[in-house]
Amino acid sequence: MAFFQLGLRRASANLSRVPLACGPCWRRRVPASPSRVLQLSRAVRRSYASTATAESKSPVASLSSKLAESAKPAAPSAPSQSSGRSSSFPETNAKVVGYWLVGSAVSVFGIVIFGGLTRLTESGLSITEWKPVTGSLPPMSDADWQSEFDKYRASPEFKLLNPHMDLAEFKKIYFMEWTHRLWGRIVGLTFVLPTIYFIARRRVTPRMAVNLVGISALIGFQGFIGWWMVKSGLKDDLFAPGSHPRVSQYRLTVHLATAVVCYSWMLLSGLGVLRTHRLLRDPEAAAKAIAALKSPALNVLRRSVAGLTVLIFTTVLSGALVAGLDAGLIYNEFPMMGTGLTPPKSELFDKFYSRKEDGSDLWWRNMLENPSLVQLDHRILATTTFAAVVALFLYSRTGRVKAAMPKDVRKGVTGLLHLALTQVTLGITTLLYLVPISLAAAHQAGALALLTGALVAGHRLRMPKATQALVQKALQNPSRVQTGAISQKLLKNAAEKSH
Repeated sequence: MAFFQLGLRRASANLSRVPLACGPCWRRRVPASPSRVLQLSRAVRRSYASTATAESKSPVASLSSKLAESAKPAAPSAPSQSSGRSSSFPETNAKVVGYWLVGSAVSVFGIVIFGGLTRLTESGLSITEWKPVTGSLPPMSDADWQSEFDKYRASPEFKLLNPHMDLAEFKKIYFMEWTHRLWGRIVGLTFVLPTIYFIARRRVTPRMAVNLVGISALIGFQGFIGWWMVKSGLKDDLFAPGSHPRVSQYRLTVHLATAVVCYSWMLLSGLGVLRTHRLLRDPEAAAKAIAALKSPALNVLRRSVAGLTVLIFTTVLSGALVAGLDAGLIYNEFPMMGTGLTPPKSELFDKFYSRKEDGSDLWWRNMLENPSLVQLDHRILATTTFAAVVALFLYSRTGRVKAAMPKDVRKGVTGLLHLALTQVTLGITTLLYLVPISLAAAHQAGALALLTGALVAGHRLRMPKATQALVQKALQNPSRVQTGAISQKLLKNAAEKSH
């Protein structure tokens, strides 16, 4: 009972403190202070705001803000920070771009070899029309197959070489050429579409964006060159009457040269991206590697590898002339050509191939159109290339050069020697066995592999200035370079956490 009395006294004391007022005074009174519920709500909002601010200072968020600040131009105008971030290109390419470029180069390597098989099986002239879109599908009915076969029967190749070919045999060579063309379309789509994505999403540097656009244009040009080449074998007026129906050796050489340039461009671009990421993982070791490559003892070796690359490329193109003229089917012995090391001079410089009365085109036309001289030229170039590779290997083992040469360069030069030995063996064997399809395809693959070895060796001997600048920046500001190396991954994680 005493407890209740104490509670009533306290309640009456509190009630006595509340001022009493009449109705008009109550309506005119000043609004009271916010209630405790409202005050609590405001406190909760302030607490939430402070929590959000604290979260924004987390490592991932602060890293994202630093990336945005570094990506903004020096004097930004009205656009907001987010728009500035999305419109700037990074300092380094995403690592996935390097893997994609190398994978694209492997695909081009494959289509070059398959194109050689198409030529060796004489399947390249089986499709007499160029339909970039609708030609993606093969004939779907018997009537469609008969229509394609009738078009082929009107070609010089059928009339002069395959007059007894039936529809079943035609389907075999048709599918070879159709697969080759379909592969080319796949190469184009799998390169052009990712190019658009990487540039739009700012996953590449401005320089790499220009490279990707250039390679895309070269792929499109390659498709046009391919049809230009095939067209040369579908008309009687493009080769001498009574001769073997084939595509122009000039156009075949241009087609192969474009493919090789495209392959080399993809390969070197991809290797450059991957090496940059590898170097930025350890800037101090990268700085030592750059310093080693600047040694004066490597200058001659560097220029020699560059010259050797040009020599290999020229030898590959001479091989295309041999293939276009079927020059490998004559003089199937080595090192002799008939009774001597070379055929008689009258055979090498035959007036039959000259088209001018004064004979001013005798030399160059025989060099490019006379099968005997074309094969001799290829032998000389191949032998010179092999001798140059051996000389390069021996020079790289001299004391001063050997001491200054990095380990990966030494491996590259050794690998180049092994590739050259393999290629010479394949070339001689292909010649002795009268150019069987399997050996001829392996010889073509060996030529591209040898060029790859020279490109890799030259790539390891050089360090682009842009990569050197990134390494220097890494040494001066390690946190920023680390940010650049993992920026894409961390920004993605930050975006996921914000959602």
